[in-house]
Amino acid sequence: MSANTPTSAPAAAAPTTSAKTTAMSPLPLLHLPNDRWKPLEIIFWLLPVAAYFVFPDYLILISQIMIVGLFAISLDLILGYGGIVSLGHAAFFGLGAYTAGLLSAHGWGEPISGMLLGAIVAAAFGYIISFLVVRGNDLARLMVTLGIGLMLFEAANKAAFITGGVDGLSGMMVDKIFGVFEFDLNGKVAYIYSFVVLFILFAVLRRLVNSPFGLSLVGIREGGRRMPAIGVNVNQRLTVIFTISAAIAGVAGALLAQTTQFVGLDVLGFPRSAELLIILVLGGTGRLYGGLVGAAIFMLAQDYLSGLNPAYWQFWIGLLLIVIVLFARGGILGGLTLIWNSLRKSSGTKGERS
Repeated sequence: MSANTPTSAPAAAAPTTSAKTTAMSPLPLLHLPNDRWKPLEIIFWLLPVAAYFVFPDYLILISQIMIVGLFAISLDLILGYGGIVSLGHAAFFGLGAYTAGLLSAHGWGEPISGMLLGAIVAAAFGYIISFLVVRGNDLARLMVTLGIGLMLFEAANKAAFITGGVDGLSGMMVDKIFGVFEFDLNGKVAYIYSFVVLFILFAVLRRLVNSPFGLSLVGIREGGRRMPAIGVNVNQRLTVIFTISAAIAGVAGALLAQTTQFVGLDVLGFPRSAELLIILVLGGTGRLYGGLVGAAIFMLAQDYLSGLNPAYWQFWIGLLLIVIVLFARGGILGGLTLIWNSLRKSSGTKGERS
């Protein structure tokens, strides 16, 4: 029996060794979304460059579209990725606009620093109220953001000696960008300025939403109650993205103030927040590009339809919104994605049959 012991021991130990090897083998790695720029994205960003030369009479309108598109992206960060519904996002837009406007009206007309200060003020306010927003449910968030927006609107209206009230803030003097590029009546400098700011911020936010932080936001949106089980601090991450969203909205407001050199009370109004939701629904939430596409479609349709019938243009916008909601789930980009996938499936099926 002693002679058999050495022979039987390795045989008995073999399964144990195999089990240990299996248990210690590395798990398959989870890859982040590929954030390389696709050909369609490159074409998309070349379109504003081409529009600068092809449509010189519409530079002001297109620059406004880019600013509203940036504003829509800021809402998409909390709605499309974080799942936070807001009806008062214009509060941050207005804070950025009034910050840049008041600075330039009182002698500080340097545009870059004015824009950054507008972002800082909006971000600070967003951080403060985020503690009220992120802990509530959807209805509470709607009411809190709506209430804060209405309060700021009335505060700006009452403080007419500072904001200009219903007459708006005028007397702004915006300096040259880098001391060289002066804002002109044709809107060329404003167009390039808005485009550069939009592209830089979009590239940063695109990287953000494709990072582990961005993926955690999607997880919170889809199942916020389960995320703490894997060690995610839900409230902290929602506070961070809410603050970033407020800062981006502040940049958009500052851009509007600087490129138009006027700030009206409507920058804080509820209609601006409501229109922003319409823009996102049209373009598609949770895509970043949805805000840009929705802003372009909404503002071009508004410009065209109001020219045809100034009194009833909202009827056609409402009809378009109903059609998009009923037949294009995920907005226009969502509908185009479904069509593209269907075409690829049909072409793949035909290829297999042949």
